[in-house]
Amino acid sequence: MTTWTDQELRRISDAEDLQLASVRADGSLRPYVTMWVVRASDQLYVRSAYGPNNPWYRRAKASGAGRVRARGVERDITFAEAAADAQAAIDAAYHAKYDRYGPKIVGSVVGPQAEAVTIRLVPRTERESTREEK
Repeated sequence: MTTWTDQELRRISDAEDLQLASVRADGSLRPYVTMWVVRASDQLYVRSAYGPNNPWYRRAKASGAGRVRARGVERDITFAEAAADAQAAIDAAYHAKYDRYGPKIVGSVVGPQAEAVTIRLVPRTERESTREEK
């Protein structure tokens, strides 16, 4: 399994937000959307602020792959499930990073309703990306 480098983790997790695109069936990228991102342990996570019917979330779950870019890092990724035991740390990371936006906004990405729409971003190697596009 491919992992993030320390520099990639630092740069992406230090970014206020990132750009995220899912892959279409023909292998092309959908338009990028701006997302909040947090780091818990050595993993990166995003959550759908508007639940499971949010179009970017549905497309990400359907495609299973995409691309992320933030602070000079651009990587092909796989959209993976978050471990159940990581959810409390993910909530804490969202609070630590974004609480200044207020409880109404941060409340959309923390708590039990947000756990179900959490995506772990897993980097893919160039070889993995090429193989999946064929």
